[in-house]
Amino acid sequence: MYTDNTLTPKEAIRLCALGILSEGPIRYSALANEVRHFVGHLVGPSIEVLSPSIELLKYEGLVTPQDGEGMEDDASLHITEKGKTELHTLLTANLRTGAAELNKLIIALKFKFMHFLSKKEQLDQAELLVDVYESALARLINLRQSHSNTDGYLVIWLDHDIETIESRLNWLTGFRDRLERQA
Repeated sequence: MYTDNTLTPKEAIRLCALGILSEGPIRYSALANEVRHFVGHLVGPSIEVLSPSIELLKYEGLVTPQDGEGMEDDASLHITEKGKTELHTLLTANLRTGAAELNKLIIALKFKFMHFLSKKEQLDQAELLVDVYESALARLINLRQSHSNTDGYLVIWLDHDIETIESRLNWLTGFRDRLERQA
């Protein structure tokens, strides 16, 4: 993890793999395919993101193969208690400012596996996401104001981005409010 409690690309892959394993046992090859499929569709094929080996999870004690099977046998993998603790740590990590593609993946993973958290932790994550988008919106509005009298197309691009973030923020605020009512 980075010093600001945000995930590295490798940890985003760990979050994906451990989250999938939390849904139930799965064969090594199927897990690798599911991770590749999910990550690839969100951030595209990336050596930096897809290169970490899922096999490393076994050596770190986060997953275990079914008795008598080795990874070379396409073992059916199960998440361990240590793996569940790691999943919780990864799932509750912060989001890094300025890491748009990685954050897109991490946000999707948070939504995919958020149901593994307690109701309070789910609400905390929703609040974190609202804060991230409020900050992004404030930065863009400030940038737009400082360039409002310039030539070119920056202002119309910023207007589009501001509208997109406002829409996302409205949705997230509604999501957070639904979680609050459920708590």
